[in-house]
Amino acid sequence: MHVIPILLLATTSLAAPFTVPLSKVPLTDANLVGHSLAIAEKYSATLSSSFGSSEYKKKKLGVVADSQRLAASLPKVDLTNFMNAQYFGEITIGTPPQKFTVVFDTGSSNLWVPSTKCSSIACWLHRRYDATKSSTFKKNGTEFAIQYGTGALEGVISNEVINIGGVDIPNLDFGESVKEPGFTFAVGRFDGILGLAYDTIAVQKVVPPFYAMINANLVDEPVFSAWLGDNADGGEGGEIVFGGVNEDRFTGPIVWAPVIRKAYWEVAFSDFKIGDKTVPIQSKSAAIDTGSSLLVVPTKDAETINNSLGAKKNAQGQYTLPCSQIPSLPEISITIGGAPLTLSGEDYILNLGGSGSKDCVSGFMGMDLPINIWIAGDVLLRKYVTIYDLGNHRVGFAEAV
Repeated sequence: MHVIPILLLATTSLAAPFTVPLSKVPLTDANLVGHSLAIAEKYSATLSSSFGSSEYKKKKLGVVADSQRLAASLPKVDLTNFMNAQYFGEITIGTPPQKFTVVFDTGSSNLWVPSTKCSSIACWLHRRYDATKSSTFKKNGTEFAIQYGTGALEGVISNEVINIGGVDIPNLDFGESVKEPGFTFAVGRFDGILGLAYDTIAVQKVVPPFYAMINANLVDEPVFSAWLGDNADGGEGGEIVFGGVNEDRFTGPIVWAPVIRKAYWEVAFSDFKIGDKTVPIQSKSAAIDTGSSLLVVPTKDAETINNSLGAKKNAQGQYTLPCSQIPSLPEISITIGGAPLTLSGEDYILNLGGSGSKDCVSGFMGMDLPINIWIAGDVLLRKYVTIYDLGNHRVGFAEAV
């Protein structure tokens, strides 16, 4: 594995980046509705148009030259992608370590797992953190609540040592959930969520795990990257690299786009085309979200795009078209950072029922959220490696291999 670290102008010895390998469970027609509910819940809270600045000026980044690339054997944690949307993997909390599976989610900012204090059905169906069994537990006691469409996830903040990819993060505040609402968390194959978005949307201003890695000098550069693969044929599901980029996962140049609002990893796009025709759309910014499966767009944009493709809306609100039409569908391009990111029909139309399916589902899902934004999930991210540069407040895109 070749890793591109991010280089300082005056370089000291670089800490080797570390990797979280991913695998996944395919999205199916049966769990598409559950995924829709999860997206609606996740983005249900109205966000202000301006956020407190999160200028992380500790280090500035620049991609290192070929001659300075670092090859390293990186620690790994196996991850699974739930519903082809939620890439999750194992972390440990406490001493001795208690194991949990968490979604590595660029669309949220808090780490939380179920607690033994929780009596909700969702908690009983998953592993629960037991503070009484850890010698490194430190009481905080601050109560927190995260509002979802089906109710509030409630809990208490605690402090522990957290291990990600074999690397210990000391003294990290995290959430022990004591109440988990609705159906989504009960059926999820993950125990909790590990948020990788900006600290501006962290509940109770808790320091997010990646910020804590930087503060503890566990990575030399404030950057992480994600490759989300497709293991439908038994291959790897993907990986997240903290502190660098695995050059073996992409080809061609990295296209950079500035973050326009420091909350989600939100970038602007200047053009949207189907084939060679520009399509008028309402929203022109997107949250780059590793925890989402589809391209979730405002309902009017979904109608415009899917009508242009010849997809029809079914009784469940999904846009479908005959699977036989996929090879003849035009390329779609989204211009981000001045460069078109292209998707083929095979990329943006999902065959959820296998080779014998008659109808396939469009990856453009309509949903009106409290903020006028696209949610760019795996439909785009399986095609492009994404690099999250906290030092320069930008997102990089490079074509995945």
